[in-house]
Amino acid sequence: MKIFLAGATGAIGRRLTPLLLAGGHAVTGTTRSADKAKDLQDQGIEAVVVDVFDAQALHDAVLRARPEIVIHQLTDLPQVFDPARLAEVLHRNTRLREEGTPNLVAAAKAAGSRRFIAQSIAFAYAPGPEPHAESDPIASAEGDAPSATTARGVRALEGAVLSSPGIEGIVLRYGRLYGPGTWNTPDARAPLHVDAAAHAAFLAVTRGAPGVYNIAEDDGAVTVEKARRELSFNPAFRLPT
Repeated sequence: MKIFLAGATGAIGRRLTPLLLAGGHAVTGTTRSADKAKDLQDQGIEAVVVDVFDAQALHDAVLRARPEIVIHQLTDLPQVFDPARLAEVLHRNTRLREEGTPNLVAAAKAAGSRRFIAQSIAFAYAPGPEPHAESDPIASAEGDAPSATTARGVRALEGAVLSSPGIEGIVLRYGRLYGPGTWNTPDARAPLHVDAAAHAAFLAVTRGAPGVYNIAEDDGAVTVEKARRELSFNPAFRLPT
């Protein structure tokens, strides 16, 4: 299938591209860096240098690719985590989810894409009994607390993906990523190896009904039974070394 991967050079995108290519898919991948575009081309990916906030350029890029599937793995996160800049990082990432996601969804619809798979998070649930299921409410988006900033972005992203007629919206609520190119460690709450995160997106290309799926390891924070059942998700998946 023809796949448009937004965020092909991010932590998950880098692990997802070899899976998609090995699966026989034709991949168009985005980056904001001309240098990284060369790396994508060397892998056999059609590289596009585009900013998700440039709605017209993004529209044109997706229309040229005419993908059947669009995968949203875009984030705006630094390579190294600095706690002193947490508020700034959260605001940037929330803006991407609030403004960038609708641009990408609109472009996918214009191109006639049938399925849209998006990265969300599994640690934005409102306080309550655990493990959290996909039907549990997201935290309040009111106020300036970090949790509220994050919740605003999650609500905006998921709303844009799941409420667009004519396209199958799938939201993957990822746990706290660890592994190559990430910040966390395996002992984080609701952990998820980046390879298992990438594999979940790969599985969602051909499996699963539209809706929300928790994607994490079994530590009691969230339940992943729906993803196991409908996507055949396995949190132990790792790419060959």
